[in-house]
Amino acid sequence: MKTAYTHCTIYTSEEQLTGKAILVNNGVIEDITDAGSIDTGYDIKDLEGLNIAPGFIDLQIYGGNGKLFSADLDTASIQATYEYCLKGGCTQFMITMATNTIEIFLKGMEAVRHYWEQGGKGLLGLHLEGPYLNPEKKGAHLADCIKKPTVAEVKMLLDQGGGVLKMMTVAPEVCDAAIIELLLQNGIIVSAGHSNATYEEATAKFATGIPTATHLFNAMSPLQSRAPGIVGAIYNDDQIKASIVADGIHVDFAAVSISKKIMGKRLFFITDAVAESSRGGYQHIFTGDRYTLPNGTLSGSALTMMKAVNNVVQHCNIPLDEALRMASTYPAQLLSGDILLGRIAKGYAADLVVFDDKLSVREVITNG
Repeated sequence: MKTAYTHCTIYTSEEQLTGKAILVNNGVIEDITDAGSIDTGYDIKDLEGLNIAPGFIDLQIYGGNGKLFSADLDTASIQATYEYCLKGGCTQFMITMATNTIEIFLKGMEAVRHYWEQGGKGLLGLHLEGPYLNPEKKGAHLADCIKKPTVAEVKMLLDQGGGVLKMMTVAPEVCDAAIIELLLQNGIIVSAGHSNATYEEATAKFATGIPTATHLFNAMSPLQSRAPGIVGAIYNDDQIKASIVADGIHVDFAAVSISKKIMGKRLFFITDAVAESSRGGYQHIFTGDRYTLPNGTLSGSALTMMKAVNNVVQHCNIPLDEALRMASTYPAQLLSGDILLGRIAKGYAADLVVFDDKLSVREVITNG
């Protein structure tokens, strides 16, 4: 099917365009052309003056629409999460599991496979946040399941998770360089997080090829005058990206603004969103604008990607076009594969979000 999207402001990730049309053929962007010179054969879709941008990408989300994946390890839970993502303009996501038993992880891997086999959309793969974390920075994670990695166990996870496991959050100080290299060699996006690493420890492990860090500031050794910690190492390494939860709860908006000024294009959004659950190892309670454990520990957000965009535009003075890149282009740079995401350009997937000037999602387009 050939579609032309017209009468809109286009945020390509490179520039802002008006008077143009996006040409899509079979789910792939063919071109951007003058709105008045569209060839016959295209179905014209008039967006009536709305805005259009690349679909958002969430590399860390645990559930949505009342389904927590670790509590409901099935395709329905993944589908519910996808539907939650779409409400916030997110077209691609990494379903995430926090520290748990290996048995639970393996069941999660099978659910991902079944989702794909059933034609499920939007799922990039599985992100395991844990179990190789620093217990001193466990946050809401299950302390009894946190462990140090062994080569044998990591190889088993890679073998069982072949094609499914795409990302892992690890504390760099608890992983030997050989472990990190093994993960990287197998195409895993390694993210540093839940870490009490010193500045020196983090810097040394970043040099092995770790490309990113998980939820900047949260469950991390802080930046201090005589102990710069992992936050300082992230700031000071131009090769390291970091995700951030821009809900104003996980991180103060002033800290988001400061980090953006320091890191520039290296900072991107995740939602870190969960769903209410009273079963399994993680019992999340919704308290109006966040989720907590029964003991009050902050355990997840109620954020959407569009809300994150809206928040930083309103509270951090980040321009809209840059906020959109933080939700799409920058996380896409961590991904590898045949599908091109995060830009409106020839050859890229026609995953698009349509929104109004109040930054409310009006439509989500997947595969054109």
